[in-house]
Amino acid sequence: MNDRRPFSAARIAIVAILSVASVFFLLPAWFALVNSFKPLNEIQAGNVLGLPSRWTVQPWIEAWATACSGGSVCNGMSRYFVNSLLVAVPATLVSTAWGCFNGYVLAKWRFRGSDAVLFLLMFGTFVPVALFLFPLSVIFAKLQLSHSLAGLVLVHTLYSVPIALFFRNYFVGFPGELIKAARIDGAGLWTIFYRIVLPTAKPILAVVGIMQFTSIWNDFLFALVLAPSGEQLVTVGLNNLTNVQEDVPHYNAYMAAALIAGLPTLLVYIAAGKYFVRGLVSGAVKG
Repeated sequence: MNDRRPFSAARIAIVAILSVASVFFLLPAWFALVNSFKPLNEIQAGNVLGLPSRWTVQPWIEAWATACSGGSVCNGMSRYFVNSLLVAVPATLVSTAWGCFNGYVLAKWRFRGSDAVLFLLMFGTFVPVALFLFPLSVIFAKLQLSHSLAGLVLVHTLYSVPIALFFRNYFVGFPGELIKAARIDGAGLWTIFYRIVLPTAKPILAVVGIMQFTSIWNDFLFALVLAPSGEQLVTVGLNNLTNVQEDVPHYNAYMAAALIAGLPTLLVYIAAGKYFVRGLVSGAVKG
C-alpha cells in the first residue's frame, strides 16, 4: 500500500501539469474558434471566451472571399491560400525526395569530399533564413525569378537540402550487406535506392514530409520578400488582412482567417499523424 502512494501522487502531479499545459496551449485555438462563429456585435459586447449565443458562418465566408487585405483588394484569403498550395505541395514533394536520395548517398556511398559535404549540411541547419534574404533578392532580380511562384518553390527546395541529415541518420542503420549483394548482381546507385532502400523509408518520409510541409506553409520571410507582388502567400495575406485599417475591426473574420491559414497543416497531421508517430517511434530522427 505504501509503495503505491508515491507512484499515485507522482502520476496525479504529471496529469495535472500536462492538463494545465494543454489548456494553456489550446486556449488561443479555442479563442479563435469560438469567436470565428460569432456575430461581430457579440464580440464587441464582451463575449470573447464563451460559446456564441447565435452561431454564424458569415465570418468564414467573409474571411475566405470578401475580406479586404489592403487598398482595394477585397478577395479574402482564397487567392493567398491557393498560392501557398502551389508552392508548398511541389516544394515539399521535391525537397523530401531529393533529401531522401542525398541522405542515402551520404550514408552508404563513400566518395571524395563526403565528410566535407556532411559538415556543410550540418552547418546549413544553423544558418538563419534572414541571412539569405538579401542575396536571394538580388539573384531573383538578376534571373527574373520574382515574376513567378516557381522561384519560391526553387528557394524552398534548395534551402531544405540539409534535411538530408535526417535521412542519412536513418539509412546508417540500413544493412550494408543488402547493398553489397545488389552491387555484386550489377545493380547501380539508382536501382539500389529505388528498389531496395526506398521501400523501407516510409517512416522517415512521413516524418520529414510533414515537417517540410509545415515549415514551408508557415514560412513568412521568404514569402514576404521573394513572392511576386500580385501572388503573395497565405502568411503574408493573413498579416495584411489583420493589419488593414478599418473603422470597425472585424475580429470574427480575422479569427476565421487565422484558422483558414492553419487548416492545411492541421489536416496533414490528422491524415498522416499516425505515420508521423510511427516514424518517431521507429527511430526516423535518431541521431
